[in-house]
Amino acid sequence: MKFSILSKGDKKSNEIRTKIKSYLTEFNLEYDEEEPDLAISVGGDGTLLEAFHTYVHRLDQTAFIGVHTGHLGFYADWMPEELEKLIIEIARTPFQVVEYPLLEVTIRPKGGGAEDRYLALNECAIKTSEGSVVFDIEIKGDHFETFRGDGLCISTPSGSTAYNKALGGAILHPSLEAIQIAEMASINNRVFRTIGSPLVLPGHHTCLLKPLNERSFLFTIDHITRTYKDVKSIQCRVAKERVRFARFRPFPFWKRVHDSFVADDYTPE
Repeated sequence: MKFSILSKGDKKSNEIRTKIKSYLTEFNLEYDEEEPDLAISVGGDGTLLEAFHTYVHRLDQTAFIGVHTGHLGFYADWMPEELEKLIIEIARTPFQVVEYPLLEVTIRPKGGGAEDRYLALNECAIKTSEGSVVFDIEIKGDHFETFRGDGLCISTPSGSTAYNKALGGAILHPSLEAIQIAEMASINNRVFRTIGSPLVLPGHHTCLLKPLNERSFLFTIDHITRTYKDVKSIQCRVAKERVRFARFRPFPFWKRVHDSFVADDYTPE
């Protein structure tokens, strides 16, 4: 089996990275940064997002696993003190695969031209620095509403615990093939109206956002930021691709949620 390791870059994470690489190589596993079967993330959720986008072109061939060294490791199954056990598991045990749905975002320019397509593990947030965002929102080809406000956050089920949760969105179990749309400070008065609640769309529903004013838009796709001008439309839907996580032991989703947000045994580092 071929593996790669991405580190957060701090001293602790780099030391763990060196140790994992040394031990797995001694077990005759091959280190390969180009075409790994297993991508090991050492850090926090941001490091795993970086790993995901590093290998986004080979999601059907690369699985991911995280070692938690940061303050919040929602995607990380393993702690540094479990490193020896993890190394033995990777070296000797075929891993099980758990798949989560992803978000596909397609940005289409005015006047034709090439479309830009992105996959997000967590979410895509759309804002502008030029006043309010104004979108006609279509769902399955039908006009749903005209949105005016600070922006929109479109999230995956696994990403529903991130920015979406901070915006008042629901937490969705990643077994659901769905995406969620949450508003950012929508304008609601006698003239303007939005639904005012997060929307959960199933896998066979497509959402199309059509800008109604001339703005440059700031897209944040997980940890990647891009600015676009002259946008004709933004298409959002559940992607045909899925992310694959390597599991050597059960780690139920609701336990992750509990440990990340409810457990009261956290002690600062």
